[in-house]
Amino acid sequence: MSFPFQKHREEIAATLAYSLATGLADPAFPELGPAYNDITRFIMREQGRMMDFLRPPMALASLGFDQIGWFAIGDAFHRAAPERREILIKAWKASPLGVQRDFIRFYESLTALALHSRHLDCETAPREESSPVGGIISGPPEKIRCDTLIIGSGPGGSITGCLLAEAGREVIMLEEGPYLALESCEPFSRQEMEQKYRGGGLTVAMGKTKIAYVEGRCVGGGSEINSGLYHRTPPGILETWRKDFQVQGIEDKDLLPHFEACENDVSVSKLPGAAPAASLKLHNGALKLGWKSQEVPRWFRYESGANKEQRGSRQSMTRTFVPRFLNAGGKLVPHTRALSIRQEGDRWLVRAQHGSEKILEFSAQNLFVCAGAVQTPALLRRSGITTNIGNHLRLHPTAKLVAQFPEAVNAADMGVPVHQVKEFSPRLSFGCSISSPSYLALGLLDHPAAARAVPKTWTHQANYYAMITGGGHGTVRPLPGFKDPLVRYKLEPQDLTDLADGLHKLAEMMFASGAEKVFPGVAGVPVLNNLDDLAKLPRQLPHGQASLITIHLFSSCPMGEDRTKCAVDSFGRVHGVKNLYVADASLLCTAPGVNPQGSIMALARRNALHFLKKD
Repeated sequence: MSFPFQKHREEIAATLAYSLATGLADPAFPELGPAYNDITRFIMREQGRMMDFLRPPMALASLGFDQIGWFAIGDAFHRAAPERREILIKAWKASPLGVQRDFIRFYESLTALALHSRHLDCETAPREESSPVGGIISGPPEKIRCDTLIIGSGPGGSITGCLLAEAGREVIMLEEGPYLALESCEPFSRQEMEQKYRGGGLTVAMGKTKIAYVEGRCVGGGSEINSGLYHRTPPGILETWRKDFQVQGIEDKDLLPHFEACENDVSVSKLPGAAPAASLKLHNGALKLGWKSQEVPRWFRYESGANKEQRGSRQSMTRTFVPRFLNAGGKLVPHTRALSIRQEGDRWLVRAQHGSEKILEFSAQNLFVCAGAVQTPALLRRSGITTNIGNHLRLHPTAKLVAQFPEAVNAADMGVPVHQVKEFSPRLSFGCSISSPSYLALGLLDHPAAARAVPKTWTHQANYYAMITGGGHGTVRPLPGFKDPLVRYKLEPQDLTDLADGLHKLAEMMFASGAEKVFPGVAGVPVLNNLDDLAKLPRQLPHGQASLITIHLFSSCPMGEDRTKCAVDSFGRVHGVKNLYVADASLLCTAPGVNPQGSIMALARRNALHFLKKD
């Protein structure tokens, strides 16, 4: 979608990028200095990718910000002197109006990410994958028939498609995004945001306190962009699902063979050597306080390198189930977005868009919707299937801080930290997250002096998180005239109290492990230098002041036999509808309190085998 005054908006973006990058850059590092044309290009590309219903407000906010300069600093922002621009930026950043704070944070975040990712080649288009056995349909005909159609290629869709194809079924899998190699870009980088994330990573659950979330938009879905940490569903959570949602067939004895099979298929294992130093800091801090900490296994395969070092590679869907699906005769159609579904006789007709224009129609006997906790309910509701669909979204709200240590704890090849603290689970969980310089700069935006110092200090710093199960809930709704659905989420007061308690306990762990400074990701909270400073943390996070995120979304089409609250039955079939199934994170009845991919994979395998047996 193009907007009026496009050139004017580019001038505003360029001026903001220059002003913000100048404030974030350390003059001692010339590679971070101007010109900032690359940052401006990145910001404009990201604006073009963001949720489409947010693009017009962002365009208007940019123009309004520029013109308010006449009243606040005596000239339009993009023409004002640098020192006058800084006045307006600071005023909006500290504004009582959330829309003004969000506007500056949007530009500030993208600028920080791009500035500290300059060492990567982010301008080169990725090369798409091809299968040596065929099966990838790059130029599909307008009408296609098959026995089974699967929408979405994440863990739920890939496992379902693989098992059905290996059982001899004729299966076609649609994926909205491209088919890219796992190695097409640096993991957790600006490149990856542009290549593999929906909306360029600019997806957000709206509410009094907004929560940024991420979705994969590529073959393999979320498995291509997550950290690969693996948990089985906790027994207490399964018991809640059995009692409160009347889910059948999820006793330990029922799920154990599915967990074990999936763990073997994706090589779930622990590290063959020592954990990263930043990960051990969390672990040791917890142990000093007498709290339970554990190394979480990952779906990684390890091989010895030339110097006998153990090199690990993440076993995502493009490394495991997608190749198996293609080898078994399955057909994959990337770059194809399902627009709507409808039942005609005993078949399902799916209207889809291939690329930017071509409209396709698929006809299938059986239809599996596996597009994720946001896109699955959005598609079903667009198609008139609404009973208990998209009404019960749950997620894991997460707050972060940056800890700084006197010794080095970080390195370019650190990889994913593996320890989690479960002393207060399921209410609270703690972990260490990606700590590249760009992600550290993002985590330090509420501490400008520390953000500028990242090129000097990053090897002594790491990002840590406090995650809650929470009692809030949200909705997913398609919007007329827009492609992207509206996601809303309401945090309960107890959620804000739990998040504050989580940050307090997390900071306590950091000091116990030897941190010399802790930088909370909450606006207005100063740097913490010792245990006494913990009193500066709020007892309840104020709405709109904390930078909350989540990477786990689920429960938007909960499974079970209680039709007053469940969208699908215990094995994924949509209640009251023939031959229509859901197989993704939407099925999980509540927030599991752990990384959900193990649950998604086991349920997908269980349900696919049940389908084959019953059909």
